[in-house]
Amino acid sequence: MRYLVTGSEGPGFGTPQEAIEVLEKGFLPTFDTLMKLEAEKIVAGGLPVGDRSFVFIAESTSNEELDRLLRSIPAWGVLNWKVTPLQSFAGRATQERDEVKKLKAH
Repeated sequence: MRYLVTGSEGPGFGTPQEAIEVLEKGFLPTFDTLMKLEAEKIVAGGLPVGDRSFVFIAESTSNEELDRLLRSIPAWGVLNWKVTPLQSFAGRATQERDEVKKLKAH
């Protein structure tokens, strides 16, 4: 199953020293993790230009597996996450074809 995942609204910083700490301890390790996951579980993704968020499509066998994947991301605890399960195009096309058959039968 595929999921559209957005992580947003992370911590800000007021001073250059705070920026260094947040970037070195939180977000650079997060980028490293996401790049590794691109080879394993992330189908596509990136950062909206000019926005402080992550957007990606992850492939997972279950909600629990995806939850573990998200919790493995270093910035997991400081971002707001939105996860949307995605239905495949083929699956939805089959569903709609079945619906057309039912409607024609009546």
